[in-house]
Amino acid sequence: MKRHNLAFIDLETTGLDPHKHDIIEIGGLIVKQVPQVGKGPALEVISEFEFKVKPKHLELADPEALRINGYNDAEWLFAVDLEQALKVVAEKAIGANIVGQNVTFDWLFLQEAFAKTGIQNTMHYHKIDIIPIAFAKFYHDDQMQNFNLRALAEKLGVKNDRAHTALADIKTTFEIYKKLLDIK
Repeated sequence: MKRHNLAFIDLETTGLDPHKHDIIEIGGLIVKQVPQVGKGPALEVISEFEFKVKPKHLELADPEALRINGYNDAEWLFAVDLEQALKVVAEKAIGANIVGQNVTFDWLFLQEAFAKTGIQNTMHYHKIDIIPIAFAKFYHDDQMQNFNLRALAEKLGVKNDRAHTALADIKTTFEIYKKLLDIK
């Protein structure tokens, strides 16, 4: 895992079911782990991407998911097809370990999308989720009852002015990851 890049990836979707709902936004950072003597790695962002993705089955969307994610026809007018976005993700994330907040959610949607489009998922199979890291670190902190992105950002003093947009959320996740592991 030490030699792999990290693919910080966040998705926004039209609901919670990867078999039924669509990915409507993908944001990501590809991060190189640079070894340092006597301490953890320095993290160097080597690539960044953000896509608004055209939903194929908007009629199946959960209205609450669309509201939370700020979906509207005007902002998605020039959205790309899922295939276009996944080709870029697959190219940039070759061999990378995916990192996220509640990463299983994003991983399941990505796996389903790669399968539906026939595009090969080039990421390494290891996944890193910041929730169990935060849970372990703050286990004895009685004020920490919730480990969602907003709660973690508040606890660690990380701003997220555009919550529920993929790139802003993943940049927030990246900053939280660094603070949890005490990486500058």
